[in-house]
Amino acid sequence: MTDAALASGVRERARAVAVHPVTLWAAFILVHLALGLICLTHPSLPMGDVTIVYEFWMRRGLEADLWVGIDTAWVYPLLAMVPMLLATVFGWSSYASTWIALVFVVDAVAFAVLLHRGRSGRTTAGAAWWWIAFLVAVGPIALGRIDAFATAVAVVGVLVIVAHPALGGALLAAGAWIKVWPAALVAAAVIALRQRLVVVSAAAVTTALVLVGGLVLGGGTSLFSFITEQSGRGLQIESVLAVPAMWTAWAGAGTFVYYDQSILTYQLQGPGTELAASLSTPLLAIAVVAVCALGAVGALRRIPESRMLPLLLLAFTVALIAFNKVGSPQFATWLVAPILFGIVSARLAGGSSFRVPAVLGLLVAALTQVVYPYWYGKLLGLDTVALIALSARNVLYVLLFVWAVAALIHEIRSEPELA
Repeated sequence: MTDAALASGVRERARAVAVHPVTLWAAFILVHLALGLICLTHPSLPMGDVTIVYEFWMRRGLEADLWVGIDTAWVYPLLAMVPMLLATVFGWSSYASTWIALVFVVDAVAFAVLLHRGRSGRTTAGAAWWWIAFLVAVGPIALGRIDAFATAVAVVGVLVIVAHPALGGALLAAGAWIKVWPAALVAAAVIALRQRLVVVSAAAVTTALVLVGGLVLGGGTSLFSFITEQSGRGLQIESVLAVPAMWTAWAGAGTFVYYDQSILTYQLQGPGTELAASLSTPLLAIAVVAVCALGAVGALRRIPESRMLPLLLLAFTVALIAFNKVGSPQFATWLVAPILFGIVSARLAGGSSFRVPAVLGLLVAALTQVVYPYWYGKLLGLDTVALIALSARNVLYVLLFVWAVAALIHEIRSEPELA
């Protein structure tokens, strides 16, 4: 046997090990264990929202019978209460560890669906390794927020929606009732899929069931308070739109960072900050309408679902991040569903290559972890290096949106117009 043949055989065996389900599951579990340990022990309190805010809401509900989203206004949709409540099963002292275990369970279900999506281990192994790498890059925030549950549900929803539009539509609608952003994935599916009426019907039925359940529990207008509660927010320091204001604050030009007690987040105040915050809604609307228009043109030209849906999923998702006056670190985890679907579609159905967004997504995740939780104190102190990291992360969000829109335009131009 020649040296070349021997080296080729070694590489082939290494690839076989890398794509084997046991290897993939081992890596997935180890990453979750490591992130869980960081969540529970790191002094920067990456689980602060869970152990301070979520736990407080559930204590007040169970002990004082005053429930957020039902008796009082709430920043989250109603189903966000489900994992928060489930985390109380083993008592308050185990709230954080139970939360992490629940996140692992839903992530494992989504990972199993991902691996099952392909016809062989090699087909989806690349997507599986990307998700594992993303978890390492983004760090403990992947486990320490309610977005973890919406992300897992969204991943399953997008992976099944083409073959099972009713199930996919129902799952994405359920995800939107945990955290609003998966509603954008429903919109993408409605535009791209020929079975759009099935998707709409399933999403509508799911929404109706949630609302009926909320009414039975005693909710009224508070069931929709998550919409109005967001309108009172100012310009959050980590948002894309806040980059100029953060550098203005760094330069000592009249802008400053403050903590909003009602919203429980750090925001900016000073020249132009109110204008930037007020512009976020129209800018987001323009971006969403533009993506809808491109999607409608693509649908009229009968662009195959495998080519258009991944791009629409990514464009809508990144638009919600890039043009938002809020820029919480967990927003980075929203990228998992569209990028995973794009990688899988490119491999299974020959859609657009998702190498560029896959790389950009990992860079976004890594810079997000640098800023939060590790350098968040420095960011609040307007440290120059921390500001550069945050600004670079936000520029990457814009580049992701530009790539998705440009790829959509390319698909439309390359498809001959129907007579």
